[in-house]
Amino acid sequence: MKKDTIRKFYSFLRFRRNFSRYSLEKARSFEIVIFWLKSVLSRSQFLILSGILVGFTCGFAGVVLKSLVHKIHYLITHKVYFEDQVFFYLIFPFLGIVITSLLVVVIFNGQDKKGIPVILYEIAKNSSVVSSVKMYSQIIQSAVTVGLGGSAGLESPIAVTGAAIGSNFAQTYKLKYKERTLLLAAGATAGIASAFNAPIAGVMFAFEILLVGVVFSDFIPLVVAAVCGSLVSKILLQETVLFQFTSRSAFDYRNLGFYFLLAILCGLYARYFVLITKYVEEFFKELKWHRLQKAVLGGAVLSLLCVLYPPLFGEGYETIKSLTNGNVREVMENSFFRFIGYRDWVVLVFLAVICLLKAFASSITIYSGGNGGNFAPSLFSGGTLGFVFALFCQQIGLEHVPVENLVLVGMAGVMSGVLYAPLTAIFLIAESSSGYDLFIPLMLVSVMSFLIAKWFSPNSPDLQKLADEGKIFTREHDRNLLSMLHTLDLIDQDVQVLSINSTFPDLLNLLKCGKRNIIAVTREDGGLSGIITIDDLRPYLFDKDALDSLTVSGLIKEPKALIYEFDDVASAVRKFDEAGVWNLPVVKADGTYVGFISKSGILNRYRELLRAYSE
Repeated sequence: MKKDTIRKFYSFLRFRRNFSRYSLEKARSFEIVIFWLKSVLSRSQFLILSGILVGFTCGFAGVVLKSLVHKIHYLITHKVYFEDQVFFYLIFPFLGIVITSLLVVVIFNGQDKKGIPVILYEIAKNSSVVSSVKMYSQIIQSAVTVGLGGSAGLESPIAVTGAAIGSNFAQTYKLKYKERTLLLAAGATAGIASAFNAPIAGVMFAFEILLVGVVFSDFIPLVVAAVCGSLVSKILLQETVLFQFTSRSAFDYRNLGFYFLLAILCGLYARYFVLITKYVEEFFKELKWHRLQKAVLGGAVLSLLCVLYPPLFGEGYETIKSLTNGNVREVMENSFFRFIGYRDWVVLVFLAVICLLKAFASSITIYSGGNGGNFAPSLFSGGTLGFVFALFCQQIGLEHVPVENLVLVGMAGVMSGVLYAPLTAIFLIAESSSGYDLFIPLMLVSVMSFLIAKWFSPNSPDLQKLADEGKIFTREHDRNLLSMLHTLDLIDQDVQVLSINSTFPDLLNLLKCGKRNIIAVTREDGGLSGIITIDDLRPYLFDKDALDSLTVSGLIKEPKALIYEFDDVASAVRKFDEAGVWNLPVVKADGTYVGFISKSGILNRYRELLRAYSE
């Protein structure tokens, strides 16, 4: 055993001597230790160790982000004085979006890609390599946006930060694609676990959203990372549960009718939420303004919404806590509705309008230039919807309405329908509220809401466009593998080329020297004129009279299909199937000849990828 360890150590030293990026002289001491451990430990052991290190790091990053937001929020609410609260809501949400946009332009060179789609794109199209800048850019941007009152959540930025940390850890220690993807997911898992003190929800998030279409047998690193991230948050922030409901009632099967109706409302509202989000996103994309001009517009609209409806300010968790603890006056005290009074119908209308406007407020925050995610907005909307539904039931004379339960279950229902992640929603609410006794209604409402959302759209509208373009993985594993191939990498340029002005003897000489049975014929400008195959020549080869009368232009024929150099491989495969041939020419958008792609070449690369993917 001792000799084996010494042998591994010397092999590690030889590896370090040949290592291109880190030499023993330049590497930091902890890197040398980890490289040594990598050479000594088995693959599974090293992945578990990596999960622990990534989990603690991402947990700490989550603590930093939450602490920054709370500090900023404390400063603007306790250290800045406004005689009229209206100016508070007018100024700070506006500043949050504008300052975030300035940071993106000045510090981060306009790189503002954010949200879960970014992680999915990196997994599918960039071999799970995430820029190291995202290890801190998301923290800074979202802290400013949400800390100053942006109507968005911190969970997506934490997930992106964690994914970047996991990916860069794997890059540093030269891990392969599968291990890199696993640690990327472990980092995001730890970030979500840190945000909610909900490790199981973090793991469900990885499996339901991040690792869709990715086959893994190693899940222990994910669990370890989630536990470590949650522990760091719990120890450093001293938090118990996110939502504390002191008067929550136990589940009663006689209330199933309430939960069924709420599930339908959650599914329909989730559809409304994602449609509004896509509408606002497209509006700002199509707006031909400078980034800062969009930020000014978005900040102004958000500030106006916060003046009219103060609960739209920030994440909104405090509003949910106030509602469930019976403090409705706290929710309405800074709004104009307080002048009307606190009668039940006024509260009902006020909260219903807030629920509808939250979709606008959060999407404007994110797509006009701020940074944040839809976790918190969907939870806020679901909790508000549950309270509105419970209050409405009480107004029409129904008794024994489980108000607190409906708030909790509504949060899970809307989140499930918005994110297409029912398991994540179930465990998130159960863990972050100690609501394990509500598993039955949580499952009922979350699954029904999810099914309603899928009835409208099989894939999440947030990801549908990327899925259609083959830029992210889906549950169609064959399509996922094809999306990892690139047309430009499959082009065979070693194909005989003949000018259309060439003579027939030139063609015969090319056939004598060549090894292919297909010839590309090009025009003087480099464009593809057509192709000639040996099959086309075979009828004339033993007919001397026919050979004397043949010309190159008389032999060429149009290819049955053309592949353009930026077509995706799935599209190329469809063209092969429709044309019924084994070779097709590749051209640029202007028709310039590039080369050929063979169907057998695609199949060989596909088999290689399948073998590597299955190991």
